[in-house]
Amino acid sequence: MRVINTELISEKVCELFCNANYKLPESIKRAISEYREKETDDRAKSILGKLLENTEAADEINVPICQDTGMAVVFIEIGQEVCLEGELLELAVNKGVKRAYEEGYLRKSVVCDPLFDRKNTNDNTPAIIYTDIVAGDKIKIIAAPKGFGSENMSRSKMFTPGATRKDIVDFVAETVKIAGGNPCPPMVIGVGIGGTFEKCALLSKKALCRDIDVRNSDERYAELEREMLEAVNATGVGPQGFGGDCTALGVNIEYYPTHIAGLPCAVNIGCHVTRHAECII
Repeated sequence: MRVINTELISEKVCELFCNANYKLPESIKRAISEYREKETDDRAKSILGKLLENTEAADEINVPICQDTGMAVVFIEIGQEVCLEGELLELAVNKGVKRAYEEGYLRKSVVCDPLFDRKNTNDNTPAIIYTDIVAGDKIKIIAAPKGFGSENMSRSKMFTPGATRKDIVDFVAETVKIAGGNPCPPMVIGVGIGGTFEKCALLSKKALCRDIDVRNSDERYAELEREMLEAVNATGVGPQGFGGDCTALGVNIEYYPTHIAGLPCAVNIGCHVTRHAECII
């Protein structure tokens, strides 16, 4: 049994959210650059160039890539041979988020009540926390600050088992068309397939935390990722919604077994600064 004090988790969460908001994943920067080189629309090519300049400027002067530094989403995998000591895990995670958004000068965007008061909590907590118990004696933490210009454009649909592969692909492409320029394309798209109503949405969120140059380990779903990306880019929405060849930088799918009577599907859209950072304790 390995003992880990939750104060260490607070420290790591703080570090991860600062890093995620300041540094764009290399796979996304590389994809923007590659799409810029092959873009046939001059305006779209120029926009992609400006997006690259923005990431470089953020690196150079050490500021967040985007003014919307997101709602804090945290995925934690805890080895079943780990014993946590100290304050409760939820409190430790929120302490780390609070420190990150204060010390990192990140915008605090969380309101305490979603419908009535809508008063800012002033520290970007509470975080959205998902935990899994896994084998081993380590803890894996993924920090994913999620901006809401893109989050607002996400959708889910409860298909029946009679739905075809094309139906699923068309639903993803339709979601992108409806979104238009609102989620600041080029997008990163997470797709969840299977499970239940809420499980497929969670899968789509987790899909956004996988680097876009890493395909699904199941070749059938890897091929479907490629097919979806092609369909999305064929919509012509383009960078920032002004038209062009590049509407999405990548599509990631995560799937899970489901009931014989259902085929849930969720699409979680990320903007061109789909951020995440992770560590293992």
